[in-house]
Amino acid sequence: MTGDGTRAVRAGLPEAARNEPTMPGPVFAAHFHLPGEVAGPYTYGRDSNPTWAHLESALSELEAPGEEAGTLLFASGMAAISAVLFSQLRAGDTVVLPSDGYQVLPLVREQLTAYGVTVGVTPTGEAAPLDALDGARLLWIESPSNPGLDVCDIRRLVAAAHEKGALVGVDNTLSTPLGQRPLDLGADFSVASDTKALTGHGDILLGHVTTRDPALLEGVRRWRKIIGAIPGPMETWLAHRSLATLQLRLDRQNANALAVAEALRARPEVSGLRYPGLPEDPAHRLATAQMLRYGTVLGFTLPSRAHAERFLAAARLVEDATSFGGVRSTAERRRRWGGDAVAEGFIRFSAGVEDTEDLVADVLRALDESGD
Repeated sequence: MTGDGTRAVRAGLPEAARNEPTMPGPVFAAHFHLPGEVAGPYTYGRDSNPTWAHLESALSELEAPGEEAGTLLFASGMAAISAVLFSQLRAGDTVVLPSDGYQVLPLVREQLTAYGVTVGVTPTGEAAPLDALDGARLLWIESPSNPGLDVCDIRRLVAAAHEKGALVGVDNTLSTPLGQRPLDLGADFSVASDTKALTGHGDILLGHVTTRDPALLEGVRRWRKIIGAIPGPMETWLAHRSLATLQLRLDRQNANALAVAEALRARPEVSGLRYPGLPEDPAHRLATAQMLRYGTVLGFTLPSRAHAERFLAAARLVEDATSFGGVRSTAERRRRWGGDAVAEGFIRFSAGVEDTEDLVADVLRALDESGD
């Protein structure tokens, strides 16, 4: 079996053909020639597109190397998440969501409840969801959680959920398939916002769903057809092109995230430092057992809102922006959105690919300049 870097560079590419590009350009088509009976893979632009097919194949190779799996693309990560939840749940079903996950999940909870679905919530902590599985149709896991970076034992939770007849979906956005493979840990769905580290440049909105179960995949495909949350061919093509550097980007970003976290250890104004790659982090043991890389994101808290805002303003190599996973380091005071249960001075920091020494120096200088 080839390595991650080789797979990322070559995944989803067609067989070489004389005088043809190594990576076909984007196909812009609302409809395709379709004489006679409906047959063939491409009929109408909301259902299928050759550019999607190449990237979907590539993501399947990364999510489940050497195994049969199917992937479907969506216009955003939330479109992908919603596709799993709303295609699999019916009135009267029960779903368990993380209470400390992505801040749009409370809106999803409201909508599911309006449709007659019972929603339980539980923190991501290592075994917390176990007590909420009775009667559940679906368990939704976000590990590491966003933005708190808690980790749960995916294998253990999957085994318990399956024993009770529940499906398991894992939001793998923070990790990407090169950082964690939920399907190998037993999950039924691996879902991600590819807006983040997978594409890595902060210029594409995209999401995907991967599963090994053809019946589950068809349910998600039907939902995509109904809701129409499809990506454009240009975004899809750019995302596929970005895969070639995925391993290179992640290796540098992971190294930078760890270096920044290590530098923050000694700062007296920093509290609540979280990064799974730190040996003292509460998630380190479990993350080491189930993750391939610790990730590009860390979190820490400064004494106040004003202190955090001064730090962000003083940084020169770190952009004050939402989202994460890009080649340029970003950070933000998460409380400004109002949806996360974090302190006013909490910073979510996403390490980019800058020279490690430069990035660490910039962070330390910004901390020095932002002190009271």
